[in-house]
Amino acid sequence: MRPKDGVEWPVFRRWQRAGGLDATRRVGWALGRRLGPCLILSLAALGADLAGARREFLSGRYAESIALAQQALRDHPSNEEWHLLLTEGLLTTGQYPQARAAVTNALARVPRSIRLRWLGREVFRSNGQTNAAAQLLDELKELVAARPWSYREAPNLVVFGRVALLEGADPKRVLDRVFEAAKKANPMLRDVYLASGELALQKHDFALAAKTFQEGLKSLPDDPDLHCGLAAAYAPSDQKLMLESLSAALARNTNHVPSLLLLADHNIDAEDYGTAQKLLERVQSVNPWHPEAWAYEAVVAHLQNQPEAEVGARQTALKFWPANPRVDHLIGLKLSQKYRFAVGASHQHQALQMDRGYLPAKAQLAQDLLRLGEEAEGWRLAQDVEQQDAYDVAAHNLITLRETLAKFQTLTNEHFVLRMSPREAALYGPRALALLEAARGRLCAKYGLELKPPTLVEIFPEQKDFAVRTFGLPENNSLLGVCFGQVITANSPAARPGRPFNWEAMLWHEFCHAVTLQLTRNKMPRWLSEGISVYEERQANPAWGEQLQPRYREMLLGEELTPIAKLSAAFLAPRSSRHLQFAYYESSLVVQFIVERFGQAKLVALLRELGQGADINQALEKHTAPMAKNEQDFKAYARRTAESLAPGLDWEKPPLEKLFGAARQSRRASSAAGPERPAELLAGADEEVWTAWARLRPTNFWVMTWQAQRFIEEKQWTKAQPILQRLVELYPGFTGAESAYRLLAATHRALGQTNAEGQVLARFAEKDAAAPDTYLRLMELATEAQDWPAVAQNAQRCLAVAPLVAPPYRFLALASEALGQPQTAIAAYRALLQLDPPNPAEAHFRLAKLLHQTGDPAARRHVLQALEEAPRYREALRLLLEMHDQPAAKPHGAAAQEGGR
Repeated sequence: MRPKDGVEWPVFRRWQRAGGLDATRRVGWALGRRLGPCLILSLAALGADLAGARREFLSGRYAESIALAQQALRDHPSNEEWHLLLTEGLLTTGQYPQARAAVTNALARVPRSIRLRWLGREVFRSNGQTNAAAQLLDELKELVAARPWSYREAPNLVVFGRVALLEGADPKRVLDRVFEAAKKANPMLRDVYLASGELALQKHDFALAAKTFQEGLKSLPDDPDLHCGLAAAYAPSDQKLMLESLSAALARNTNHVPSLLLLADHNIDAEDYGTAQKLLERVQSVNPWHPEAWAYEAVVAHLQNQPEAEVGARQTALKFWPANPRVDHLIGLKLSQKYRFAVGASHQHQALQMDRGYLPAKAQLAQDLLRLGEEAEGWRLAQDVEQQDAYDVAAHNLITLRETLAKFQTLTNEHFVLRMSPREAALYGPRALALLEAARGRLCAKYGLELKPPTLVEIFPEQKDFAVRTFGLPENNSLLGVCFGQVITANSPAARPGRPFNWEAMLWHEFCHAVTLQLTRNKMPRWLSEGISVYEERQANPAWGEQLQPRYREMLLGEELTPIAKLSAAFLAPRSSRHLQFAYYESSLVVQFIVERFGQAKLVALLRELGQGADINQALEKHTAPMAKNEQDFKAYARRTAESLAPGLDWEKPPLEKLFGAARQSRRASSAAGPERPAELLAGADEEVWTAWARLRPTNFWVMTWQAQRFIEEKQWTKAQPILQRLVELYPGFTGAESAYRLLAATHRALGQTNAEGQVLARFAEKDAAAPDTYLRLMELATEAQDWPAVAQNAQRCLAVAPLVAPPYRFLALASEALGQPQTAIAAYRALLQLDPPNPAEAHFRLAKLLHQTGDPAARRHVLQALEEAPRYREALRLLLEMHDQPAAKPHGAAAQEGGR
């Protein structure tokens, strides 16, 4: 949380002046002196009964805890703790009128309790009595203002801190001076960890929230609320840890409503609506009127195209509190997470009609509008949220990002608005715009869609800015781009140093999302959306998109093929990054299966059906075949596809238990993905056992690759070469960092076989779309051979991966000059000069020469710059004299962009 002076509740300062937190420990000592021994024993017994009742409550036996509280209050009608427990139990089980009666009775018995008033505020709000709730809050503040020294016990401090936050106190000061003091006074007090953790969650500081809940669990390892809070902290970044924490919470309380709701939320994200509804039914068995449970019911009904059920669920959610803004906020939030941004925004508007000051709805509405391209109103709302809550991390990030976006350059045409950093826009902005235009022409025609509003595309040179624009937080690192429909956000190559990717393939992928999302009105499952985009990548360029590889072959033939009906869940909590990539590949394989089996027209018809709100499985059955048959046929199709990968190779994996021993192999296999490269797989293996196994398998993929790598490490090039040649022959699609093509090219180079090296690399370059080192080597070889078409081709390939480095521009400029393409050469030299080339004098001279030939007066400026860099540059001097003797004419109808002298 960033420090900033905030509004302070006046009582906060008065309370500090009255003694602050120093007196907390003295309360127990003073109480002990005043009470007699018998009364102390009686209170100890009562405390033991209370602890047992509290355990009943925390373990989910709510009826038992309510009964115990009611019985205890008959004998001890003025005991604050029993009143609190009774009211909490009634509130948790949805007995809202009874809870109101209980808290009203409790306040009559314990009139100075601020804890009861804080809980009573929630009770009255749950009954729709917001004025009465506000009155309780006023009474609470008056009590503390009149007698601040009376509320120094740790539980009261927590309430005091919560109210201070509600009144606009500085969150950091409340954490440091109030909650921290309460924690020191009573490290076993669960309320302080819950209050601190909830504050961090509200401000989107998930790291602090996780730390707080973990600290609480050290003292209270069996508290389900703390486990659930930790799950909520993990939810945005680590689904696996979130599920583990929820499992821990539900193991301690099978009826824990917040955990069941968070798990239902997770299943809605996974499009497993049946499981989500079962979880919501469990919540309703505890509390039949829980507003959030019914809000989720409304979400599920909307996603399943059941409008009447959706309206009914929303009405039930608002039964006791008709103006509860949380209901519409939650419905809208989940629908926006399902890319239904327009519907989600309408729910946020409804929430704000109920409560104009409800910041979560205003913040979400800002995000929704920005994703819909309604930027003016979206940025205004984000600014409002940041001004009203200076500690909201997401709002602060957005406003900071706005300052960055203001410096971006905008490139436009009839169909696109492209925003990039000025430097990158100058280097490859026009190329990106042309790529998007090509994708639009091809994909809109293929899917029969006419896109009218321009598509907004923003490319960010810093990953954190992309993540903030996309998710509101800077932590996400796994995605290259995201499409919301009419808005696309993407990382530029600069955002991922050392991890090259083909930005052209990425933009094609994301624009395909723009087509399919708008065709379906954003009503399509994630697996189908991603599957079509990856499939269309491969259709546009066979080297693009996820390709079948050895690990995928193994997964397709093993037990890791996900049923079509559950494919969206594979994206949600993958076991590893490899499993996430496999989800993309398998989804694209399903789309390929549909197109090959039933035709492109059926795929388009399926998408249009989804746009009308149809269920995905029902729509699939209507346009393809029954789901059972689709699942069976796709499984067979996937097996045939896997078996088609290098059928001449033996794919049997080495017997790892024999090579390493069972215990050691068990440790090696503990990783979800496991080692995938031969060198990693076999590192440290028993040499004798391995040699005996390998001798009998001369065409085994693992054997051949391992042998070749070993020979290369030992620089035995002539021994490695025939093995690699055979590997390439049997597995011509072998791409990636460990490709046999790369290793074979290295052997040719080491042996001085330059022509053979170039031939191998040329074959590899056709198959791998993200190999800039290969493209650069091919440019060098082709330049030596003066094969200018090859130089130009590989320069263009390289620029699709690495548009921010100088070499490909230099090679492209030289090739374009040689091929008589002056405009391409001019553009390449201009880009080269922005990248601090090693020989700027030569670049300025060559650019000047080309500009002079085309009659551009900017030539004079560049020849002078060449001479400034190298005053004795003879060719530049001759060109300057030539310009003096024969001044170039200004191009007809064009203005000199760079000026001249």
